[in-house]
Amino acid sequence: MIYNDEELESADSQKNENTATYILRLFITGASPNSVRAMSNIKNICDTYLKDKYQLEVIDVYQQPKMAETEQIIALPMLVIKSAIPERRLIGDMSDKGKVLRGLGLKFNDWEIE
Repeated sequence: MIYNDEELESADSQKNENTATYILRLFITGASPNSVRAMSNIKNICDTYLKDKYQLEVIDVYQQPKMAETEQIIALPMLVIKSAIPERRLIGDMSDKGKVLRGLGLKFNDWEIE
């Protein structure tokens, strides 16, 4: 399921940031520019905003096509937030920090977004 901004903002109020452990899967296509950018951006966001409260698994669909099929991946790169209920999916290179933080259920207004 892909969420719009209102649904992501609604999820903000439901997430307890202090006790959350984020389980994330980033699906990529090899070393394509978008995949490399997505990996760099999501690692930077996680290291900056989540510190030690996340697990990130990077899955190359070329190397693990069955996993991509099982997860019904429709576009790449795609971040799947497994710890969210319901599960959330973000598509793109993760360069929009505000959208990624909302997707993670974080109140990004408290953070300085560059």
